[in-house]
Amino acid sequence: MQRRLRYVLGFIFAFVAAVSFAACGTQPTGDRPQASVEMDLPFTQPVVANGAGASFPAPLYQLWFRNLNNKERRLQFNYQSVGSGAGIERFTQRVIDFGASDIAMTDEQLAAAGRDVLMLPMTAGSIVIPYNLPGVDSLQLSREAYSNIFMGKITRWNDPKIVATNPGVNLPDQPINVMHRSDGSGTTAVFTQHLSAINPEWKQTIGSGTTVEWPTGTGSFVGGRGNEGVTALVTQTPNSIGYVEFNFAKTNNLSVAALENKAGKFVKPTPESGMATLEQVELPENLRAFITDPTGDGSYPLVTYTWMLLNKKYDDPNKAIAMEAMVQYCLTDGQKESPNLGFITLPASVIQRVAKAADSITPDFTISIPSA
Repeated sequence: MQRRLRYVLGFIFAFVAAVSFAACGTQPTGDRPQASVEMDLPFTQPVVANGAGASFPAPLYQLWFRNLNNKERRLQFNYQSVGSGAGIERFTQRVIDFGASDIAMTDEQLAAAGRDVLMLPMTAGSIVIPYNLPGVDSLQLSREAYSNIFMGKITRWNDPKIVATNPGVNLPDQPINVMHRSDGSGTTAVFTQHLSAINPEWKQTIGSGTTVEWPTGTGSFVGGRGNEGVTALVTQTPNSIGYVEFNFAKTNNLSVAALENKAGKFVKPTPESGMATLEQVELPENLRAFITDPTGDGSYPLVTYTWMLLNKKYDDPNKAIAMEAMVQYCLTDGQKESPNLGFITLPASVIQRVAKAADSITPDFTISIPSA
């Protein structure tokens, strides 16, 4: 069976440029490219692939896979939201066909996998700080304020550090209820890497990782499982604050804080501020980048790529073809769905590099991609 991957380069370059402009707000939503990947699959029976991992991109991945199956019934992809840590563990143990994580695998984790692994950044998103303060529709938090809230050093909403950046806002004299992840979480890893970058005391006392020891004995700290769990806790708890992926706050109509960035500007999470952050980052050859404290006046400070973890080789050739077809679908049709769910469309240069990396899965398979 001949299995050679071929790109129609003129389409790819035109498509990724259009996607980039749309994400930056220079093109209306209705004018986004309607290009579509066409697949001539060399098998007749359905191929089923199971994945699991980060809750951060779960809403987008699940939408992508439903739409992919509607387009091509022979491709059936399932995805479980179990957290980045569990996703890496299951992928390493070969329990699943592909994993997903908000943090790229480390060199040690790659070695433990015992095989060649592809880490493909498939989308990006903002981590936001939602809050539940009745009567407070707008909130600005300085770097000092939000890092110290999650450190347990600022414990009341009318603390002078919060009042100083919110003139005219009636902040209640109430304790701050802090909601955090209780499971191994890429969202936590990204969030705590950022806090370590902006607050030396945080770095020395709490540090970063998929799990950390949250403060005890000061304030009220409550853990929830997944972005879903933290979202529910903030929704149900007055005077609370947390950290979740933007889509979860957006879907549940939670208020989110504008955060002070490295340039000293208070920035709200939007597709434009997220793209401004990504534009400050140069992806290395292995596509693994950590955005801990981005520069730029318009950059939102908490943005991350999120990765799919795939094998470079699959024992079943049809599954290998299905995997690459899925990646190409997500880089074309799938990118159009990202802004609708609060995710950031990949920059043009990143789409090109991910497409090229995916070529190594099935070097002899042909997917024809028509021009728009």
